[in-house]
Amino acid sequence: MTIKVPSRLFTGLAASIAASFVTFVAYAQDSSAWVEEGASAVRLMAGSRSGPVLLGGIAFRLNPGWKTYWRTPGDSGIPAQFDFTASDNVEAVTVLWPAPARFPDGAGGHSFGYNQQVVLPLRIVPKNADKPVTLRAHVNYAICEKLCVPAEAKMELPFVSAASTEDGALAAALDSVPKPAKVGDAIPLTVVDVRRDGDRRVIVDVNAGNAHQVDLFVEGPSSDWALPAPERVSDAPNGLMRFAFDLDGLPPGAQPAGAALKLTLVGGNKSYEFNVNLD
Repeated sequence: MTIKVPSRLFTGLAASIAASFVTFVAYAQDSSAWVEEGASAVRLMAGSRSGPVLLGGIAFRLNPGWKTYWRTPGDSGIPAQFDFTASDNVEAVTVLWPAPARFPDGAGGHSFGYNQQVVLPLRIVPKNADKPVTLRAHVNYAICEKLCVPAEAKMELPFVSAASTEDGALAAALDSVPKPAKVGDAIPLTVVDVRRDGDRRVIVDVNAGNAHQVDLFVEGPSSDWALPAPERVSDAPNGLMRFAFDLDGLPPGAQPAGAALKLTLVGGNKSYEFNVNLD
C-alpha cells in the first residue's frame, strides 16, 4: 500500500504510518485467531520465512482444571489428530510433541498430556521454497476435566514474515521437545540400563543427576501397543532410580522379544527420548 502526500512536510509522518501498518500486518499474520471450543482454544503460529524448512506451531490454551493429551494418551484419553491436506504449497508437516506430564485419570490409572497451555512445534516442508505457503489445519482433539469432551478447530495461516514475532515462543516450544539420546549417554538425565525381568516385566534404571521429580513414559513400536505406565520401584542400585512396567497391552500375536520401544525420560527442565530393542 502506497500513501501519497501533497507536501514534503508530511513525508516523515507518511513513512511512520506506512511502517506502523506494515508492522501491524506482519504481526497479525504471525498467528491465526484463537478458535475457541468449550474450555479450550487453538491457534496456528508461523515462524520466520527463511530456509528450506519452515517452523510453525499449534498452540492449545486450556481453562483451569482441564487437560489435553500427548501422542500416547495413557490409560485413557484420545490424542489429537491433524489434517494439513488443504494447505497450499506444502509437501509435508511433522508434528513435534513436548514432554508430557502424568495425570490420575480418576479410574485408578494415569493419562499423559498437558494442562494450561502448550505449543506443538511443526516442521513444514514446502513443495517449492520460492513460492508462498499457506498452512491449513483441521484439528480434532479431546479435552478432559472429570469427563472427556471432543473438540475441533479449522485454521489457516500464511507464512510471510522474514522475522516473525512468534520466533521466541516457537524456539521455547522446540526446546521442550525431548532430545534424542542413547542408553548410557553422558548427559544430565539418562537411561543407563533396560532389561527384561522374566517374561513379562521390564526394568529401567535411570541416572537422574540433580533432578528430583523424574518420570518415565514408554511407547510400543505401533499405536496398537497399549503398554502400562512405568512405575518407580524402591530396589534401585545406589545413586540410581529404577522404573518397572509389565508387558501388558500387546496386540494379538505380538512378541516382546526384539520389540522396538521408545522411552521418554523427563526430569526438571530436561527431557530425552531413547529408542531401545528388548532382548
